[in-house]
Amino acid sequence: MGSKSRQLHIFFFPLMAPGHMLPVIDTARLITTQGVKATIITTPLNEPFVSKTIERTKTCSGFNIDIKTIKFPTVEVGLPEGCENIDSLTSVENSASFLTATGMLRQPLEQLLQDYRPHCIVADMFFPWATDVAAKFGIPRLVFHVTSFFSLSTQVSLQVYEPHKKVLSDSEPFVIPNFPDEIKLTRMKMANQFNDKEGAVLETEFTKVLKEANEADVRSYGVVVNSFYELEPAYANHYIKVLGRKAWHIGPVSLCNKDVEDKGQRGNESSIDKHECLKWLNAKNSDSVVYICFGSLANLTNSQLMEIAMGLEASEQQFIWVVKKGKDEKEEEDWLPKGFEKRMEGKGLIIRGWAPQVLILDHGAVGGFVTHCGWNSTLEGVTAGVPMVTWPMFAEQFYNEKLVTEVLKIGVPVGADQQFVNLMANDAYIIKKEAIENAVRRIMMVSEEAKEMRSRAKALGEMARRAMEKGGSSDSDLKALIEELKILSG
Repeated sequence: MGSKSRQLHIFFFPLMAPGHMLPVIDTARLITTQGVKATIITTPLNEPFVSKTIERTKTCSGFNIDIKTIKFPTVEVGLPEGCENIDSLTSVENSASFLTATGMLRQPLEQLLQDYRPHCIVADMFFPWATDVAAKFGIPRLVFHVTSFFSLSTQVSLQVYEPHKKVLSDSEPFVIPNFPDEIKLTRMKMANQFNDKEGAVLETEFTKVLKEANEADVRSYGVVVNSFYELEPAYANHYIKVLGRKAWHIGPVSLCNKDVEDKGQRGNESSIDKHECLKWLNAKNSDSVVYICFGSLANLTNSQLMEIAMGLEASEQQFIWVVKKGKDEKEEEDWLPKGFEKRMEGKGLIIRGWAPQVLILDHGAVGGFVTHCGWNSTLEGVTAGVPMVTWPMFAEQFYNEKLVTEVLKIGVPVGADQQFVNLMANDAYIIKKEAIENAVRRIMMVSEEAKEMRSRAKALGEMARRAMEKGGSSDSDLKALIEELKILSG
């Protein structure tokens, strides 16, 4: 029915944050391989990030992918000039203002829908109003969730049953009700709990958006999940069949980056030449290097960075460590032990700024990953088949940790036990060097536990690749979704 009508055209509207934009851009690129036209909506200052990432898709493959920009109301909400990405936020107040500003993007989005009349819009969960906007134009809105089925199921169960209200303290464990596995949480690890005193402003705004997002989820046409069925079958079934949500698993979408150039060019400009990075890794034995990265938002304090450095040195493992710090002009930097880099020469590589993460994780020399458990990083670790040290910090990262350590059993926790607002440096609590050393050794040293974890991780990595191949579970779900949208478009 849809074959005689014009080419299926889908709008993609990610939240302005690297961790949200990258998987949405990859999804748009995947969709275009199926003969669909994709248009990515973003703001002027984020446009170079998007265009750089899709450049090769357009030039090498000739796929129909486009970008449209809408003005971000920076001045109107009192944000500093140039503040159009969560990456650029410097305070809790700015974070709250940023969320307010996203709500003001509704009118310009409506104008774009009016002008281009796409058949569907895939909008980030942080744009709950997109469901009503899509309804106004008589098209389906799909919610893009940058998380797992496990995490989505956790959020729904907590909202419906409120088990956290039945415990006496923030640190008392409770069991998530009506769940495939017995998973325990505490209030300190819940996604909407901010234990930082300054977090009150953000909590009000964040909780409001989260509540609206949950309501919009239910009213939207369905949910697109960057996961694959074999990774979390019990939770995909639970979310779709038990909770009754319409959803498609289409990941890991990062696998659309097939060659060195794609993997190296993904996201921001790397702070290290990809060939220099590969040369360093090529000189190492397989599974001998641990990779440490906490995503694009975490700003760890100098004292926490010092503990990591001491923990890594004590672990005696080779490492690549990504740090959000520029190179200090002084010879010694106050977040590193004296003489650290000289002692670690050849053994450890510090990347200051943005790293080509997928390229690094996919290298055979990398045998472990210390991660903040953001879903993109978690899934990239799974896809690379490496065991993980889990170090969640905020949002749903504590839920992803449970999936990695207790369900999949491919990781060990470093011992983080509470949320904090970490869009800025926060010293609310510190993970000590001994905990870091022990966790890194557990996944990297030769032991029965490490061997079993590595074996499970490698098997999941193989499953991830098969899911994205022709006829695989994610490939089939993506094609089923496109066919459904074609029928709807008439």
